[in-house]
Amino acid sequence: MSYCLIAPGHPYHGPYHEHEYGFPIREDTALFERLALEINQAGLSWLTILKKRENFRAAFEGFDIDRVAGYGRRERSRLLRDAGIIRNELKVDAVIENARRLRAIREEEGSFADWLDSQHPLTKEEWVKLFKRTFRFTGGEITGEFLLSTGYLPGAHDLDCPVYKRIVRARPPWSRPKKGRRSPA
Repeated sequence: MSYCLIAPGHPYHGPYHEHEYGFPIREDTALFERLALEINQAGLSWLTILKKRENFRAAFEGFDIDRVAGYGRRERSRLLRDAGIIRNELKVDAVIENARRLRAIREEEGSFADWLDSQHPLTKEEWVKLFKRTFRFTGGEITGEFLLSTGYLPGAHDLDCPVYKRIVRARPPWSRPKKGRRSPA
């Protein structure tokens, strides 16, 4: 069943569907948050993640990339003891390491969004290969959902969903004219 059919009216899915899912994101902290949440969702329901979202924001200090990139053993231990988030070592380690990699990307590209834009347009398969080379704990589902949810791949909403028209007006990357791009290899 389509997310567009089940989300409206739900206390967690509804607002996410109506105001976030598929809309383009430009702010690095918001992109990092979405990547971290998608990583933590692996094997769990999205509802679990949405319910814990504020806890994640508090635990990862607002998803400030520089702060998270600087986490050491003490912060990692704190996160693994925090019952408000998903206490999975692989996921916690991936979020910390991905913050470090994003810091390097920002130094080269200016921002995470600029880096994503410089890769666009890619097929989902090309994006998955790129994310696997660039980040930790980013397989096909995590990468695909991250890209759908941030407007880099189409398909987040049904064409007859009222939100779809608002997303198109927001000009997500998938709707923009194709430009020459660098090779993902």
